[in-house]
Amino acid sequence: MNNSITSNNTTMLDKLVSTGKKSTRDGFGAGLHELGKTNKNVVALCADLVGSLKMQKFIDDNPERFFQVGVAEANMMGIAAGLATAGKIPFTGTFANFSTGRVYDQIRQSIAYSHKNVKICASHAGVSLGEDGATHQILEDLGMMKMLPGMTVINPCDYNQTKAATIAIADHDGPVYLRFGRPGWPMFTPEDQKFEIGKALMLNEGTDVTIFATGHLVWNSIEAAKALAAKGISVELINIHTIKPLDEEAVLASATKTKCVVTAEEHQMNGGLGDSIAQLLSRKLPTPLEMVAVNDSFGESGTPMELLDKYGMGVNDIVEAVTNVMKRK
Repeated sequence: MNNSITSNNTTMLDKLVSTGKKSTRDGFGAGLHELGKTNKNVVALCADLVGSLKMQKFIDDNPERFFQVGVAEANMMGIAAGLATAGKIPFTGTFANFSTGRVYDQIRQSIAYSHKNVKICASHAGVSLGEDGATHQILEDLGMMKMLPGMTVINPCDYNQTKAATIAIADHDGPVYLRFGRPGWPMFTPEDQKFEIGKALMLNEGTDVTIFATGHLVWNSIEAAKALAAKGISVELINIHTIKPLDEEAVLASATKTKCVVTAEEHQMNGGLGDSIAQLLSRKLPTPLEMVAVNDSFGESGTPMELLDKYGMGVNDIVEAVTNVMKRK
């Protein structure tokens, strides 16, 4: 195993099982609550979505460290930048669509340009938001945020990892975009994990193909890897929870071994994880690659699983991508 890849305790496919379901937004709320107890400089801001962002426990314990700005997301980013200037560690909370598209100018000018220590925490990302429909299902946010110089971009895969990531980013000096989601989702990473920004996680070692997955699609990739193993295909499965900075050493090491790659993400094909890995491989190690992502489309109203399947991000889509890329080795 490459030394740059942080291995957790679930390195074999038969150990990658769900211990129940909780949403990744619940993981954010739990992490923020924990930070309220341990870091007096952490403050929270919300744009009228306390319940959706699971911030109430933090507020109950720390009412003087919470700022409800109402439906005024641009103002929230400006306030957060000011609080960071004063030495606080602000965590902003609203939907991913409103955390990025609605306030991109404020983030660029007031936070990223001057490298303010603001943590932009974004729920309800992707189509798995479900019935709220296309206007709320942002699929461009990872690309928008990773293009900002100095911005760290994190997309954890389950409740436990989101909680750990929320706690970890408080110690990171600089702006962070933390992305998470609405639906209950399988929990399969350790409760007591240490989250390391920029370090990929090896979930299963394999020899035939590599799947680099992020966010909700890590679980779909686990299920796809199990289905492929039943067909005799050895999948190397790596959780890329940090989109930027990308763990380039881990990506190159795995691609060198398997010689073909699939990326899986709940995002537009343009601008996301697959785009980052394709750029890296084209520069340093040309490798056959298939992307499982949304292909230049907005979403629609529907249940999370229906939408993931309809827009090409289901388990069968990952299996098909593996089949296709292996033909190109």
